[in-house]
Amino acid sequence: MSKKLSVLIVGAGGREHAIAWRVAQSPRLSQLFVAPGNAGTAFRGQGSVASNALIAAENIEALVSFCTEQAIDLIIIGPEAPLALGLADALRAAGRSVFGPSQAAAQIEASKAFSKAFMQRHHIPTARCAIFHDFRAALKHLLGVDYPIVIQASGLAAGKGVILPDCADDAEAALRAIMLDREFGAAGDEVIIEERLSGEEVSLLAFTDGNTVKPMPPAQDHKRIFDGDQGPNTGGMGAYAPAPICPPYLVEEFTRTILQPTVDGLREEGRPFVGVLYAGLMLTADGPRVLEYNCRFGDPETQAILPLLDTDLLDIAEACTQGRLHEIDVKWRTGAAACVVVASEGYPGKYPVGREIHGLGTSHENAVVFHAGTKLSDGTVITAGGRVLGVTGWGENLQAALARAYSAVERISFAGMHYRHDIGWRALETNR
Repeated sequence: MSKKLSVLIVGAGGREHAIAWRVAQSPRLSQLFVAPGNAGTAFRGQGSVASNALIAAENIEALVSFCTEQAIDLIIIGPEAPLALGLADALRAAGRSVFGPSQAAAQIEASKAFSKAFMQRHHIPTARCAIFHDFRAALKHLLGVDYPIVIQASGLAAGKGVILPDCADDAEAALRAIMLDREFGAAGDEVIIEERLSGEEVSLLAFTDGNTVKPMPPAQDHKRIFDGDQGPNTGGMGAYAPAPICPPYLVEEFTRTILQPTVDGLREEGRPFVGVLYAGLMLTADGPRVLEYNCRFGDPETQAILPLLDTDLLDIAEACTQGRLHEIDVKWRTGAAACVVVASEGYPGKYPVGREIHGLGTSHENAVVFHAGTKLSDGTVITAGGRVLGVTGWGENLQAALARAYSAVERISFAGMHYRHDIGWRALETNR
């Protein structure tokens, strides 16, 4: 067997719990830390013990010191914010192996304006758009376009900086909220007004070492808060994989025409990308269009994808850091997986915290409860975020996966909890 590895996962959400859960299944793991983690990431199972290191994901100096003191062999960075701040660069400068892109490569997500210009330079299909720093100029453009639009804050806004106005008044109000009222803070210093595309969305993620690209099963996220895709956008209320709307031949085509050219373009521009590249795609009548890139595992897509991974995640991550992903045969299990996000009352707006969560001690067959916004208080698990849990089930098909996920959700309770009851509805409707 290859060398055993001491691993640090950076982040505190459901995505990081899912990564930790999968890493803990590796026979190559010697020690596992999650920083800062949550109430679910400190666990004993699969022969491994995971421990939380109470260091914020953006505290670069402290994370570098911790990795040196603990002789960490491999760091997997979950969220986009520390990547955009240059955490991967600082760790590499300290001699550590890092699964996550450099600050320069992370611009593909950290700046929507950079991303749009990059796609134009490399002839990657996307929507028509214009970029603004000045409110008056943006408003003038807004009033002059004759097609449906999307308004985006260019910077990082935790998945919430995209507004789909229904009319001109809504569009102007959205522009004011972003640029004048600073609803998303500095993320709104630069705003993109782009054509609103129609079609089905699919999330296509891939492992990459900066040269080779190995795609994951396509997933479909559910951004709106309520059933039937109603209400405001969220960080994601659930996901399933593989999405039937993107069969294997399309995965192969999109890898060749979108993911590989993106990785090649970044490398050619002196921004080699190591880690997970995520393309949010709209499948339009005129072909695929890239809506956005992410520079890391998606959340909640990761919770639906990793249960299907058959190859050791540590082998893949290590190979990416060493530029030899081409040597790894990345295999996936048959069947499907689905994740249902359980949220706090009021999310995605203001929400209460500190509510006790009941039913977490139950064991589930072919299902797992990933913690997201949770923490321990005197031995009790309480809510500590908007998206509290991600409950994932898997099975021979999507119906079986959803049945297991929802069965597990029904055993959990806390005051004000809510979730969507229609995860996977598009795929189920298509199969009828």
